[in-house]
Amino acid sequence: MKKARIIYNPTSGRELFKKYLPEVLQKFEQAGYETSCHATTCEGDAIQAARSAGERGFDLIVAAGGDGTINEVVNGIAELEVRPQLAVIPVGTTNDFARAIGIPLNNVIQAVEMILEGEPQKIDIGRVNEQYFINIAGGGRLTELTYEVPSKLKTMVGQLAYYLKGMEMLPSIRPTEVEIEYDGKLFQGEIMLFLVSLTNSVGGFEKLAPDSKLNDGMFDLLILKKANLAEFIRVASLAIRGEHINDEHILYTKANRVKVTTHDKMQLNLDGEYGGLLPGEFENLYQHIEVRMSQEKARQMEE
Repeated sequence: MKKARIIYNPTSGRELFKKYLPEVLQKFEQAGYETSCHATTCEGDAIQAARSAGERGFDLIVAAGGDGTINEVVNGIAELEVRPQLAVIPVGTTNDFARAIGIPLNNVIQAVEMILEGEPQKIDIGRVNEQYFINIAGGGRLTELTYEVPSKLKTMVGQLAYYLKGMEMLPSIRPTEVEIEYDGKLFQGEIMLFLVSLTNSVGGFEKLAPDSKLNDGMFDLLILKKANLAEFIRVASLAIRGEHINDEHILYTKANRVKVTTHDKMQLNLDGEYGGLLPGEFENLYQHIEVRMSQEKARQMEE
């Protein structure tokens, strides 16, 4: 019998998942998995729990929580020689990675059914400064709001909390002088932010990296150059429709390696969590882990 380990954040989203835990366990057992679970208790706990599950020979790890929980699970299994499959039950605030792999949001039972009916596919992950990410890495003041918003506020009002914090931060955002090397090319100048993306879903924007593929060994690199408040808002409105990539303030390209050097302090955002300070060199790890996703998304990857 195959073994599954569910690692869940009991405070994620609106504390939704634990209400459904008995039914989730039953569905995995009925699908042929000997299933157990682990509730995280502090930051970094999911890393240790995932590593332990991998070392103990579990076939599948199910990360139930937000993008931060998924990030910790990935960091737990990324360096194992034999890595278990990964599945995701999205009950966080933004759930970018779940969007990218076609898992239903905010419906735990539908997500479980999609996992069990879906297919495993190998996908890329990223590495920077001895840390791993599965969806997005970035820097710039606005990227910091994903971990500056209080967890209680996110639990109460969901993604609206990010918009409220973003509006509060906008007037104080200043550009930062950087050097960004990408596959033999060099960008030098002042930027508002940069993003190194593995999927097309970033901060709830599903068209921010429109050419992104999960398994091509390449990052999508997006740089927002220096802009005033009006220009910034205009580019953001274009990004909602996916019409931003040809704007004069945007540099959008593909790269396997990206090296970022900053002249001022700039924090590193990894899958929506604080990842330390830059500089950093980002490396794409080609098809490094296997993820269960919707059949539709799996077929799209095979095309």
